[in-house]
Amino acid sequence: MPTTRTVPPDLADIRARTLAGLRDALSAEDVAGAENCAQRLYAALPVRERPGDNVVLVAYGGGKDSTYTLAFVRMVQLLLHDRYGSTFRLRSATNRQAGMPQAVMDNIDRAYQALGFAEDPDCTAIMIEDDEVRPFRRDEPASPRVLARNRLDMLMTGHRTMAEGRPTFCNSCNLSMVNSFGIATAYDGGVDLVITGDSPAEQRSYYLWVNRLARNHGRQPRQTGDAGFGSFLRSADAIAGVYFTEIFGADAKDEVAARGVASDVPKELRFFSIFEDTGYSSLHHWPLLTGFLGFAFDELAFSFTESDCANPTLMAHLRGLKCERLYGRDYGEGLDEYVAFATRLMHTKEFPDWLVDRVRQRYDGPDAAVRMRERANGFAAEAYGLGEEQLICMVYSPFAGKGERLGDYLTRERPHLLDRLDEIHDFLAGGPDSDVAAELSAASGLEPRQLRTLYGGATLLGVSEGRSNILQAMLDGDPHKEVIMTRRSPDGPLEPELLSGR
Repeated sequence: MPTTRTVPPDLADIRARTLAGLRDALSAEDVAGAENCAQRLYAALPVRERPGDNVVLVAYGGGKDSTYTLAFVRMVQLLLHDRYGSTFRLRSATNRQAGMPQAVMDNIDRAYQALGFAEDPDCTAIMIEDDEVRPFRRDEPASPRVLARNRLDMLMTGHRTMAEGRPTFCNSCNLSMVNSFGIATAYDGGVDLVITGDSPAEQRSYYLWVNRLARNHGRQPRQTGDAGFGSFLRSADAIAGVYFTEIFGADAKDEVAARGVASDVPKELRFFSIFEDTGYSSLHHWPLLTGFLGFAFDELAFSFTESDCANPTLMAHLRGLKCERLYGRDYGEGLDEYVAFATRLMHTKEFPDWLVDRVRQRYDGPDAAVRMRERANGFAAEAYGLGEEQLICMVYSPFAGKGERLGDYLTRERPHLLDRLDEIHDFLAGGPDSDVAAELSAASGLEPRQLRTLYGGATLLGVSEGRSNILQAMLDGDPHKEVIMTRRSPDGPLEPELLSGR
């Protein structure tokens, strides 16, 4: 029998009201699922006789699914208190990155208020930026250091891929998210259980893919004898080492080390899946999300398949710029291609039809392309400090692969430099400094040394599957892509082209 703890009357009242609110907002099926989950989670606690000695972690990105997960686990926490007079401690961790607009922070804050986090000593909300942990605050300014790092990662990857959506925005972000798991699980004495919504089969599949990717690219993670979450994190760290060495060069040891994945986690740490107890359909959870939790689908924060990140808006923008600048077609045609792809992806992810229509309507109408272009440029400037000039340069990727597209870029965008093409090639290859370096840096948003790194790196495009380029390998294993038919000139034939994004 668990040891009960005396709970102050005001806290008992807050917990009772929060539990009642969750019962009213959730369906009878989800309430029953939470009650079943509470019994299973209680059985999984390492110290069942003292539930308050156990810490349970939820990763909370601020999107619709993680908001629902947090609320579901909070209900489980309250059900255990209601049943046993004592409950586990709940830690919620948010990994902050440049693609999260203020609307996401507002959604997170409203959820915490509705769930009574601030008033409950058994609830902790933290925010992680790289290796720094701080309490979550809605109006906390983003770390300039982290924003600068996100900007550089995005540019250096985008310039290797002609701004292909998934690698440009998601590769380094995903590694950062995994790192935040390592940080959050070890913070302040560690945690005992990590909540996941993935099925055991999905967890195993991802674990095997990460290990295989690390092995295939020459980085065997260090062995410590355990095969749990720490082993997974070490494999992710090995991938980060390969990836950022590819992006920044073999000599960029400080940059690579700064982007490692933390793996010093408790060996006894276990995962607990809520997969069998609940579903994730936002349509079924609508009263909970938009009513009780105050979740708002902001135009930037709710961007295609993402409800916690505005980067997919930039992915669509970059597709528009590619069609306009490289293919000589209308910017709006590129937007249409991306919207068609991304809304198909939304249907695959079982978004309600009316939410898909809501996204599609943003890009409909005679003025929509102009309005969304302005909105995307505004977010690029706010989040990354980049203007359209730098995004256009990234779409060409003129420096990578020994400058194989440099001539096209200069011809179309900077014809006054075309007669200095050989001089620019010589400079990028490591030759004498040139006064043109300042213009190229301003146009790209990158320093001369970074331009030279790009020049010496292979381009992703055209690399066949199975080659050793880790950027290609990561994209090969990513389901968020599709081959579309497009025209590479206004009157050209329809040709297949890979398009990826969210």
